[in-house]
Amino acid sequence: MIKKNPFCGSPDHHVHRRQFLMGTATGAASVMSFHGLFTLPAIAEQAKREQKHCILLWLCGAPSQFETWDPKPGRPTSGPFGSIPTKLPGVHFSSLMPKCATINDKFSIVRSMKTSQSEHFQGIDLLNRGETPRPPFIRPTLGSVLGQQLGHLDSAIPNFVLLDPCPEGNEYKSFKAGNWAGWLGAEYAPVRVGGEYKIENIIRPEEISAADHEDREALRKFLSKKFENDHQSEAAGPFNAAFERVKGLMSCAPLFDLERLPTADRQRYGPGAFAQHTLLARHLVENGAPFVMVSNGMPWDCHVYNHEIHQMLVPELDQVLFHLINDLDERGMLENTLVIAMGEFGRTPWLNEARGRDHYPDAWSMALAGCGIRPGVVYGATDQDGIEVADNPVDQRNLFATFFTALGIDPHAEYYLPGFPAFHRVEGEANPIAELLA
Repeated sequence: MIKKNPFCGSPDHHVHRRQFLMGTATGAASVMSFHGLFTLPAIAEQAKREQKHCILLWLCGAPSQFETWDPKPGRPTSGPFGSIPTKLPGVHFSSLMPKCATINDKFSIVRSMKTSQSEHFQGIDLLNRGETPRPPFIRPTLGSVLGQQLGHLDSAIPNFVLLDPCPEGNEYKSFKAGNWAGWLGAEYAPVRVGGEYKIENIIRPEEISAADHEDREALRKFLSKKFENDHQSEAAGPFNAAFERVKGLMSCAPLFDLERLPTADRQRYGPGAFAQHTLLARHLVENGAPFVMVSNGMPWDCHVYNHEIHQMLVPELDQVLFHLINDLDERGMLENTLVIAMGEFGRTPWLNEARGRDHYPDAWSMALAGCGIRPGVVYGATDQDGIEVADNPVDQRNLFATFFTALGIDPHAEYYLPGFPAFHRVEGEANPIAELLA
């Protein structure tokens, strides 16, 4: 939300950058609207090249740092898989990640994450919103903020897409239908799809003509606007925008149909839902989606048989990240697309009685690449057994400040909520990680 005039609560008294771009230049010399300019092929193509995007690979359930980015070979906390050298001298990954080891000069790793929440619900909320709850206020998630800052409400393609194998939500409340957008409003909530890799129920019934469909839409707009005016409702506008988004989805639905993509691409990424959804995320940002989040359910929650679970899951992550980063790089899109791969915390350095690793927020790892991120950096470190952060601890505030700064967004901008205390995109004046910024 752009900070409004503090002396007036009306949204009509502040200028939004998209409203400015869509406005008409005034004066005798003005012969073309700004919106019209962006319909010219050359200008539209340039704008598309310069648009920034973000893909969040959400590793729900939390993978083990020992079996991915921070192996501890020969130590009691190590698993059976060992480590392998990478393209960066002296840097090793788990032996389960041979593909990423060959391109780790294209992305960076944070090995010193240290956060405060050790349960899934709280951890998911913290790492999606960047801050602990402050009831009764609901902070928008990263996807909603980036959808607002990087997207366009009048775009057919959604500003925030959530690709999830269980689009109805899993047992954790953060992944059920809920208030993702917080105080930004319903128009910045995600469009959530998954399952069949396409959007269902968007074809206009044959018995309703195009003219009838438009007439119904016009009536809905009229009644909605009347309600908004009669009741002075600020909530009606965002919900009306959600209806507009459905209309846009009808026109861009083919972009969500994976069967339209080359078979070779689908085979390269792999047959699993996470792999196919990541390919779809690449396709969506290629076509203008500002933010796409790919979730894989809860498979990383390895309280039992940690080694067997990671032996199944890590190779898919290795393959998916390898192809996603390479594809974006080869298409000239990596410099404008921020890629994030993380879960809600890490896993314990020790095994429990069921040979699993439990929740561990004290020292864990995540990966990021692309837009605004310096490649080939390994930031922070844990001690020899991975029990404590030994160098440069990073919390969620530092992390979110880094995300926003990399994308050219002010991390300390203030949200103005009339009559309430100040909120900021990143609280506490937390600094971004300078060593990770290009």
